[in-house]
Amino acid sequence: MTLYQFFVILRARYRVALAVAVCAIALALTANMLLPQTYTARTSVLVDVRSPDPVIGAAGMQGLVAPSYMATQVDIISGQRVAQRVVGMLKLEDDPELRKAWQEATQGRGSLLAWVARSLQQGLDVHPARESNVINIVYKGHDAERVAQVANAFAQAYLDTILALKTEPAKVYADWFDDQARTQRARLEEAQSRLSNYQQKAGLVSADERLDYETTRLAEISAQLTQVQGQNTDAQSKRGARGDTVAEVMQSTLVNGLKSDISRQEAKLREASVNLGPNHPQLQRMQSELAGLNAQLSAEINRINNSIETTWRVGRDRERELQGAVAAQKARVMMLNKQRDELNVYRRDVEATQRAYEEVSKSASQSRLQSLTNQTNVVRLNTADTPLEPSSPRTRLNLLVAAFGGTLLGMGLALLLELMNRRVRSAEDMVQALDLPVLARLRGASQDERDVPELLGGPPPLALGHGRLT
Repeated sequence: MTLYQFFVILRARYRVALAVAVCAIALALTANMLLPQTYTARTSVLVDVRSPDPVIGAAGMQGLVAPSYMATQVDIISGQRVAQRVVGMLKLEDDPELRKAWQEATQGRGSLLAWVARSLQQGLDVHPARESNVINIVYKGHDAERVAQVANAFAQAYLDTILALKTEPAKVYADWFDDQARTQRARLEEAQSRLSNYQQKAGLVSADERLDYETTRLAEISAQLTQVQGQNTDAQSKRGARGDTVAEVMQSTLVNGLKSDISRQEAKLREASVNLGPNHPQLQRMQSELAGLNAQLSAEINRINNSIETTWRVGRDRERELQGAVAAQKARVMMLNKQRDELNVYRRDVEATQRAYEEVSKSASQSRLQSLTNQTNVVRLNTADTPLEPSSPRTRLNLLVAAFGGTLLGMGLALLLELMNRRVRSAEDMVQALDLPVLARLRGASQDERDVPELLGGPPPLALGHGRLT
């Protein structure tokens, strides 16, 4: 079908197309008049994910950057808890009309609060803005003033719910941490009491200082024992040697002096024995003096040997005494080490309990501060105003759509009728129907019929009438 044939058909059946278009416009106009007017109120909130929480710091921002965070906020706004809070804020439960509607709809079954909340949710539309942290809250209804109130109430109820979701768990945690803090404090006092009792029982003020003192004393006694053992070993070796070979004897001035005197006396005696007889009084006196000197020498050597023996015996007793003192001091040091270890156990117990108490107290203080906060990371950007014009039905748009759709439908209906009852309306129709060339054209059509094809750029009409194609 050519464009010329299409316009010829429309010209022939324009009444059908026009009637369909008029009917569509009339239906649209009637629908606009019968449908109730709907008003739309819009408000928005901003979810701030950049500023850290002043109480818990940057640790609370980890969940804010999750992809599901904004979807969670949308679910909260659309949820039953926010809707019920809106019902309470607007006091809709006291509205007699709503109560009557609830009675008729449910016969008094269920909760009026839940029913009204579900009714409010039907007109609510919550969606986040694209590529931003803004959430739009849109509410639709038939009362212009009421939709603005409900939209603002939903925004405020969302802020209150977010604050409640933040503070209510914090209050529970604060109470729990307070109980734990009291328990940890009791444990700390008990651990400190055990430490004090053990210090009093052991007589320890500073175990490290006393241990250092006793260790130093043990080292001193050990050094004395080592010295005495060396002296005893030396005295033992001198006891087994000959009397005149002992160092003390050889180094004694008196012994050396006596030996010199004996040598001189022996020399005199040898010289006198040459000139004097054995019974000479002078010779006998000299022999008597020599014997006295030898006796003195022997007595001095015996005295030195006895002194060495006495020194060895005293040293041996001293060694046994020091050995006992060393053993006792070692036992004392070992006991102090044990007491220090036990004291350190009590101290570590006190320190661990102190750290646990501080951590619990810190968490309790943080939870208590968080439960008292009145700020959230959500801010209202604007307030919904009472709409001046209804958002639906949109009369102009509906009429334009009806006119356009009715025109298309009318044209389609005209073509359908033409195809169901095909007629010859131009030379092209004859050529298509008979598959024969056109030999001549007869002028017999009215002036209007001749003008239309010429205006459309088609050939002049063939005076064949409007016969039906078979």
